[in-house]
Amino acid sequence: MPVLDDLIVRAERTAEVAHALLRATRLPERWEARGAEVHLVGSLATGLLLRHRDIDLHLYTRRLEPRDGFAIAAEVKPQRLTFANLSETSERCIEWHLWFPGDGGLWQVDVIQMAHDSPYKGYFEHRAARIRSVLTPETRAIILALKDAAPQEAQIPGILFCMAVLRDGIRDWPSFQHWHATHPLMGILDWCP
Repeated sequence: MPVLDDLIVRAERTAEVAHALLRATRLPERWEARGAEVHLVGSLATGLLLRHRDIDLHLYTRRLEPRDGFAIAAEVKPQRLTFANLSETSERCIEWHLWFPGDGGLWQVDVIQMAHDSPYKGYFEHRAARIRSVLTPETRAIILALKDAAPQEAQIPGILFCMAVLRDGIRDWPSFQHWHATHPLMGILDWCP
């Protein structure tokens, strides 16, 4: 089907642009040079990035020290930066959200810094790998079609599209809207296929 083929081509093009941004900013290498273990997670890691220009990096460090993140931000000069120190919460992380102009508009890079002993270490990487391993051409096309149908302002986390399609068999936008209304996301979703 040409529409589904177009979605696949668009997703591949979006992924190329995202990887080009990571190469240009050298964010993973900058963190690795400071001793971090860096992992790509989220929609880019699963091959399901489409319209929402969002790149997710998780990194693990010996200490949760904001100084490195601020130094890296000074080097890469994002157009916008937000920071949240959640090291004293159950999530035990520091969040960096950086925005960069790029092909197709403004890109958001979410960098979540966690301690090596974080209870979430490896969890999101494992989930991305599992999603990639269970995707079929049909389910990938359906997830991309649902993401494309969603209003831009809806800001629906990509994992909900995956869960709806892969776990609950959702196949179209009206069914997803009903499913989403009955499956609100509260905190960190622990579902993994």
